[in-house]
Amino acid sequence: MRYVYESLRYLYKMSLAVSLRRALLVLLTGAIFILTVLYWNQGVTKAQAYNEALERPHSHHDASGFPIPVEKSWTYKCENDRCMRVGHHGKSAKRVSFISCSMTCGDVNIWPHPTQKFLLSSQTHSFSVEDVQLHVDTAHREVRKQLQLAFDWFLKDLRLIQRLDYVGSSSEPTVSESSSKSRHHADLEPAATLFGATFGVKKAGDLTSVQVKISVLKSGDLNFSLDNDETYQLSTQTEGHRLQVEIIANSYFGARHGLSTLQQLIWFDDEDHLLHTYANSKVKDAPKFRYRGLMLDTSRHFFSVESIKRTIVGMGLAKMNRFHWHLTDAQSFPYISRYYPELAVHGAYSESETYSEQDVREVAEFAKIYGVQVIPEIDAPAHAGNGWDWGPKRGMGELAMCINQQPWSFYCGEPPCGQLNPKNNYTYLILQRLYEELLQHTGPTDFFHLGGDEVNLDCWAQYFNDTDLRGLWCDFMLQAMARLKLANNGVAPKHVAVWSSALTNTKCLPNSQFTVQVWGGSTWQENYDLLDNGYNVIFSHVDAWYLDCGFGSWRATGDAACAPYRTWQNVYKHRPWERMRLDKKRKKQVLGGEVCMWTEQVDENQLDNRLWPRTAALAERLWTDPSDDHDMDIVPPDVFRRISLFRNRLVELGIRAEALFPKYCAQNPGECI
Repeated sequence: MRYVYESLRYLYKMSLAVSLRRALLVLLTGAIFILTVLYWNQGVTKAQAYNEALERPHSHHDASGFPIPVEKSWTYKCENDRCMRVGHHGKSAKRVSFISCSMTCGDVNIWPHPTQKFLLSSQTHSFSVEDVQLHVDTAHREVRKQLQLAFDWFLKDLRLIQRLDYVGSSSEPTVSESSSKSRHHADLEPAATLFGATFGVKKAGDLTSVQVKISVLKSGDLNFSLDNDETYQLSTQTEGHRLQVEIIANSYFGARHGLSTLQQLIWFDDEDHLLHTYANSKVKDAPKFRYRGLMLDTSRHFFSVESIKRTIVGMGLAKMNRFHWHLTDAQSFPYISRYYPELAVHGAYSESETYSEQDVREVAEFAKIYGVQVIPEIDAPAHAGNGWDWGPKRGMGELAMCINQQPWSFYCGEPPCGQLNPKNNYTYLILQRLYEELLQHTGPTDFFHLGGDEVNLDCWAQYFNDTDLRGLWCDFMLQAMARLKLANNGVAPKHVAVWSSALTNTKCLPNSQFTVQVWGGSTWQENYDLLDNGYNVIFSHVDAWYLDCGFGSWRATGDAACAPYRTWQNVYKHRPWERMRLDKKRKKQVLGGEVCMWTEQVDENQLDNRLWPRTAALAERLWTDPSDDHDMDIVPPDVFRRISLFRNRLVELGIRAEALFPKYCAQNPGECI
């Protein structure tokens, strides 16, 4: 019995040892596998040709695949410059997709419409993104590097258009995989893997290469200025099985607009799963207005860096050039200042809802890739409450007044109240440091925004016995201007912007230094007075270009003060310089315009469809400013067709743009108008 027991114990020990050895072997194999994967991923990361910080995630679509479905049931034919939908249920004849018909039928499908010359051939060619190559011709090294960076992102966007980053109904590839494949043709996966079961095996196009040559002839300046030359010429020519594309510009900014146009001359045909473009084309283009802006308020709600970048992608495609970042307000102070982090500690909604210095730099660098300048605004002296209440603890006195004071309607336009102290020198020192930081993050500029709107004199009247409170306000803005000059190495930016107000209606601020952003109604007398007083202006009329209006009042039932909703047609039809009958001198004082997105009732979940495609309507108004002989409520049918296609292009890039009309109207151009 004992022998049997010892034998069993011996066998148990042997089996245990074997099991342990097997377990150790499995663990060792797993560890080797994990280390191999980590090493491989490290190699992929190092292979990227551009700054990873500039990546935007591609998680804007759900896992069901590409957002624009293949429509195999229909084919299209061009009749009288209109694409007519025809049933194609199982027919053997080759199907013509809606987009291919639209791009070869009727007027040119570029948004904004070119201002000078364009010519497109009826013949088209097919190709794949890996066939596209770049040659840069410029004497300026930094311009060459920036163009290469812009081209990398151009290829990345083409991959999205060609649906290479969507594998059937499976999950999307990671950002690092996507970007690496766009840049390095040798690293591309086999076509069958990329397209998956939905798209089938990739076929070669009739072009073997697409050679893109970009020439910048003059300026080597990469700093934004209202004097930037944004003109460009684009031409394509077929030589055998090669397509030669040439973009000629005098500056990087013009060349970047040329890339945006080239991107709109390329489309994905879901019949052969390839990119298509014209065999021959010519475009000569230049903007009508120098300032084409979009303002986003990130104080009333916080917006991620990714959503801001996504907005900038849309701006670049529409050739808008100024992103006005209303960074702070009375509700929150999300920016973490290097010198005064207390502003965010006391003023941000949470630790995660903040922007670091790196975030601001990252957004500015990314925006430059798309030809967009970032203009940060620290609003002052009003709209400054939460975040400014720590002065006494630092021995700096009261930095702000009326913070969260009630009843709020007596002391500010909306809760919570707050207004900077105009008689505390520390207030100006903090502003100077903030200006200095932001200028370092966003780069040299001839344009800066000081805020200055909606000062409530009753707030200050509680603290000061001054009989001229408006003079106190004037002194504050002049002091802020002086501090901006110090922050900018002793040089005042050529254009220092402030919001229109009771102050700008006086002649307090010198018109040689200040530009006024006009937010009031388009019929208000101030529009004429500001021009007569010699100010340059940027129009942001509340009755046309405020995109937050029309969603009811957030404080009570009924309409808000700026109702109704501004449709894209409202945005498009607004031409204040024509309605005001400005002469050449006055029209020259109009630098451009800007749509505004105040965010009391908007957060990241609504951002895309509140902005797009209405912002694109402003883009064409300011770039092309087409003449308008139609009735006040009518937009020409060809404009409907082009903006509908542009909206689809935004969706292709992951921007959740608002629908314009029933899909039937999109599939049957002209029938619904």
